[in-house]
Amino acid sequence: MAPDAAMTQLAPGPLITLAQGSVSVDIAPQAGGRIAQVRIDGVEQLVGYSADNPAMIAWGSYPMVPWAGRVRRGEFAFDGEHHHLPTNLGGHAIHGVGLALPWQVDAQSPQHVELSLALPKDQSWPFGGFARQRIDVAPDRLHMTLSVTAVDRAMPATLGWHPWWCKPDLVEFAPTALYPRDAEGIATLPLAPPPPGPWDDCFINHAPVRVHHGDQRLRLTSDCTHWVVYDQPAHATCIEPQTGPPDAFNLAPNRLAPGETAQAWFLWEWL
Repeated sequence: MAPDAAMTQLAPGPLITLAQGSVSVDIAPQAGGRIAQVRIDGVEQLVGYSADNPAMIAWGSYPMVPWAGRVRRGEFAFDGEHHHLPTNLGGHAIHGVGLALPWQVDAQSPQHVELSLALPKDQSWPFGGFARQRIDVAPDRLHMTLSVTAVDRAMPATLGWHPWWCKPDLVEFAPTALYPRDAEGIATLPLAPPPPGPWDDCFINHAPVRVHHGDQRLRLTSDCTHWVVYDQPAHATCIEPQTGPPDAFNLAPNRLAPGETAQAWFLWEWL
């Protein structure tokens, strides 16, 4: 059996490094426009690419666009038409197409980089469109914006980020509700009270998330109200703000008209 496409190896390629004060950020435009590594006072914050960890979904911090999380069996209806995206993890379509494609560098300075991606218009994503992201670095923070624009036809869209944090000592997270997962591991409704961890779930969350790693403290905020937390691995924890839940195309569909843009931001602050 062929391996899941989401497990395809993807090396970082040439890097762009932004550095301000104690913060250093390596960006890999050719590897899905992702952040390959963040260092604070020289301490690596993210699970990086290596020969032991080459799968494209398993390292760095990558943008999820034009959908975040899984689309159940890759199937959904939009504007009265049935669509079937290629499945790439466990029989589902996961994390969009942006993480596997090279992004174009449109502008950069010592403090920021702007990237763009013309979304495909083929079986992997039939709608086309355009994605953009901007990454800004300051001595105590990292700020990201991500957007997607429909071009010549309407499209659904969900945005998000997927950082793989080196295993924290503690995560302070106080969500208000949870999307229960069914037998296929897919988010469902109605919402339920959050259970104790460990988790691989989507939550409704309005409060900052605080991450403790040794003497370092990190505060995460976003204008996204949906957060996926995956803390089951021993080596890492993923804390992922999204504009909608996994399987949003079926569970909570939205619609971008031609020329319309959806945008979100994500802020990391070291305290």
